[in-house]
Amino acid sequence: MYSFMGGGLFCAGVGNILLIVSTATDYWMQYRQSSNYMHQGLWRYCMPGKCFPHSDSIAHLDATRALMILSLLACFIGIIIGIMAFIHYSSFDRFDKTFAAGILFFISCFLVFLAMAVYTGVTINYYGKRYGNWRFSWSYIIGWVSVVLTFFSGIFYFCAYRMHECPRNANSH
Repeated sequence: MYSFMGGGLFCAGVGNILLIVSTATDYWMQYRQSSNYMHQGLWRYCMPGKCFPHSDSIAHLDATRALMILSLLACFIGIIIGIMAFIHYSSFDRFDKTFAAGILFFISCFLVFLAMAVYTGVTINYYGKRYGNWRFSWSYIIGWVSVVLTFFSGIFYFCAYRMHECPRNANSH
């Protein structure tokens, strides 16, 4: 059980760090315009030597930002509850922390998956039809890696929950 919880905490910790890096950096997409490479993130777009905040409230960027921040919060709270389960902190007797941490990691996975899907769909439909020389960049790729890590942290915590519950259920019969 502890090995699953340790693996879940490791995946969640790395996933949360990658979520922070992905959300905060400006390399979600790179494109070439008039022989210069430019890049943009969720908060700013950058030309050679200078970055500017997105001045317009662009709906897909707002949705992606909100979903990424909610995912960060769910993952962080899941890590706190996962640590509490790991050290047997029991302020609630009927509250199974391994199950709650697994649920929070799956919620985080779902939210970051939605954020990435929204960004991907709009970017491909908009830039794919208008510009020929663009590509997704490393911040975007890190976002997808965090989807996988938060998913596996949820799997690990659900396995720990099942291992913890099976002996309890066998003794009750």
